[in-house]
Amino acid sequence: MDDRKVTNDLLDFLEASPTAFHAVNIIRNQLKAVGYTELRESEIWELVPGGRYFTVRNESALIAFRIPEEPIHGFMIAASHSDSPAFKVKANPEMNSADAYTTLNVEKYGGMLIYPWFDRPLSVAGRVLLKREDGTLETRLVNIDRDLCMIPSLAIHMDRDANKGHELNVQKELIPIFGDQDARGHFMELVAEAAMTTRENIVGDDLFLYVRGRGSVWGASQEYVSAGHLDDLQCSFADLKGFLRSDPVVMKATTMEDLVRRDSASGTAPVLAIFDNEEVGSGSKQGADSTYISDVLNRIRYCMAIKDEAFRCVIANSFMLSVDNAHAVHPNYADKSDPVNRPKMNGGIVMKYNANQKYTTDGVSSAVFKLLCEREGLKYQEFTNRSDMAGGSTLGNIANAHVSLNTVDIGLPQLAMHSPYETAGVKDTADLIQLTERFFQSEFEDLGMGRFALN
Repeated sequence: MDDRKVTNDLLDFLEASPTAFHAVNIIRNQLKAVGYTELRESEIWELVPGGRYFTVRNESALIAFRIPEEPIHGFMIAASHSDSPAFKVKANPEMNSADAYTTLNVEKYGGMLIYPWFDRPLSVAGRVLLKREDGTLETRLVNIDRDLCMIPSLAIHMDRDANKGHELNVQKELIPIFGDQDARGHFMELVAEAAMTTRENIVGDDLFLYVRGRGSVWGASQEYVSAGHLDDLQCSFADLKGFLRSDPVVMKATTMEDLVRRDSASGTAPVLAIFDNEEVGSGSKQGADSTYISDVLNRIRYCMAIKDEAFRCVIANSFMLSVDNAHAVHPNYADKSDPVNRPKMNGGIVMKYNANQKYTTDGVSSAVFKLLCEREGLKYQEFTNRSDMAGGSTLGNIANAHVSLNTVDIGLPQLAMHSPYETAGVKDTADLIQLTERFFQSEFEDLGMGRFALN
């Protein structure tokens, strides 16, 4: 797999995905383009063996799956998330500031690094809800695709202690300039123009600031990639590519080189899950703490006439990759990392552990992951937090509260997590694609009495 081409494709995806809504729409269109059928949750599903399907919730979360020709033995699930920390535009956002500017009222979404947002060209993207003449509503994506606003720093002359650091007040210090006083009243007009509608037709919106500009590849050997939303769209991108590459129907439509693949496991139902709102705890109807994954798996069960007891066996024979980026050791803050387990960029996929189950990895799931990597000739790394330092968490253990599966938490190593411009390794995305492709073609079997098999 060509690392450079994969990275260029990743940068295309990131540039076109200023919000979770845009990312999920791109994934939807890619699935449709290769023959997957979109299912609406509000309609009766009719699934058939050999069928290829997906469903979207809230326009920001998506679950795709394939029904095997043979009876379903287990689900092989790879789950990531579509959202990233950002500033959300509040209702009635325009404000008069200092009798000189029109500014936008915003609030934090997620646990973000704030300082990198200063002095960068920003714009606004998201979705709007439009009213139709027949009284129905239409969702439409919007991206004001130009440099639109900026959050200016305070000059050093006015804050001589600026470089000593202080806690930033979002309501006071993180308000972006939209224009001069004459710009007052024009914000929603620009949103409407970008959505190709009129201001009067917009009855709802979810709009976010985003940092403008395409990501870049850099380093002495062009070994690093920097862009916005690497956490977690880098993983979502890789999971999608692995899911499609594991699909025999898709591979038959590509090059002869790509045709030299393994056949999919006969009883495996591959599942690609992209959740939203992980950055704020997943507690939404489209988050990992919702019923979304259990709803989809149960609807598959009903459509394929799997009895209750048999379905419990299917779940026991299922496995999930919880895929969310990991911290690489920082060159200037190596002491912030564990003394032993210090992942580095381009060093392989990272497996994440936490004794308090902030990550789901245990002895069983780590062994399965290692076996997968060994079969593919892929390097892997291991991550733990310093024992005296609290770390983050991710969607694996949250989703397990709704569908309890053997799960391993993995991700790709990166620096500056939750900055609007993050950094990762060029080689790592291709490794994750290769791993997830093989994963979706595998079967996991819980044989009981502490014995496990990966076919």
